[in-house]
Parts: sequence; structure tokens; C-alpha cells
Amino acid sequence: MRAILAAGLLGLVAALWTWTLPGDPALTDDPYGVPVRVLDNGFHIDLAVPRAALEARPGPLAEAVRALGPGDWILIGWGDAVFYVDQSPIEGRLLDGARAFFRPGNASVLMLDPHAGDPAARLPAARRRTLRLPPGSFERLATRIEGTLALEDGRARLAAARPGDDARFHVARGHFWILNLCNSWSARTLNAAGLPVRPLRSVVSPEVLAAIDRAKLDTRTPED
Repeated sequence: MRAILAAGLLGLVAALWTWTLPGDPALTDDPYGVPVRVLDNGFHIDLAVPRAALEARPGPLAEAVRALGPGDWILIGWGDAVFYVDQSPIEGRLLDGARAFFRPGNASVLMLDPHAGDPAARLPAARRRTLRLPPGSFERLATRIEGTLALEDGRARLAAARPGDDARFHVARGHFWILNLCNSWSARTLNAAGLPVRPLRSVVSPEVLAAIDRAKLDTRTPED
């Protein structure tokens, strides 16, 4: 009986590990599409989106972007409302990191960070990817990002800002913890655009880049 249970548990883990959220079979790399950078800093995924493309849409996301400082690109990420915002040395935040990972129900924020230059340029090629999304795919991605905002009277609510930093952190939907991490959010956001992703594996940042590689959609043109 124990052997059967162990085999069943192993099979369940294997199934979850390979479980894939299907994407849009029609998704292709559009040479005239909106370039979306997928950036891996080693443990966390951010998305970089042209500011003009976000501001061209009506709604609270565009309004929040217009309120930011200057910059042609907007770096977008999701994470814990305390740990994600804090930029102090990591060795002094280990207990808070444990809290963020293992306590369910942590509040979350959506970061919008303007950049004057293409943020992909600061990373080596192995840790960046570019998707050129056709209009429909980009609209689904932007709608997913906008849906992350916890609105009040139809507007995004500012949660935090770092002194000397143009990044703004807005109150977000969803709770951060080990079963719902920042990279999981990025993967599901890209899935909304049509990219097939493996949710369980996406707890680690390289898996999000690997999903793009498997779909053969990376244009590898960060200079655009």
C-alpha cells in the first residue's frame, strides 16, 4: 500500500512539474508588433514595455503610467508589498524573506518603473528575451497587467515609493507566497498574451525564459 501511495505521489508531482498552460496556437513573432522585453536579474523576472504602447490604451494602467517620471520604457513587476520594495542588503532581510515565502496572505504590489533607455541593454543575452506581440496579444497582456491593480474609484492606488528612485509601487491584487511568486505572475501574464507556460516550474526565473525559447518566439534584438 505504501509503495502504491508513494508511486501515486511521485506521479502527481511529475504531472504538476510538466503541467503546461496552453497558449495561443496563432501566436507568432510579429516584426511590426509591440516589443516586450522579458528580463531575468538572476532570480526575478521583470517585463519591460514601451511607454507609448501602454499610454495609447485607455484605463487606469495608462493613467498610472502617465503619472510616472520621464522614460521611454516601463519596467513592470509584481511582488511582496514589503520585501519587494525594500532595497537594503539581503543578508539583513532573511527573516522577512522567510515571512514573504512561507506565510500565506501577504499583500502584494505592482511596480511601474520608467527607464530612459532600453533596460535590456544592461543584461547579458542569456538573461533577456524579446517578444514582438501582435496587437491582440499585446492587448491581452496589458489587460492582465491592468487587472492586477487593486483600484479605488477606478484609479490605481500608490502603495510605496523609494527615495531617489522613479519606481512606483501600486496596491495589487493577489497574495505573494511560495505558491504564488513574482515569476509565477510574470509567466501567467505572458500566458495571457498567448505564450504556453509551465506554472509550477515558473517559480524560478530561468523557466520563464525557457518558455519563450520553447515557443521559438525570441527575436533577440534588445537594441530596438
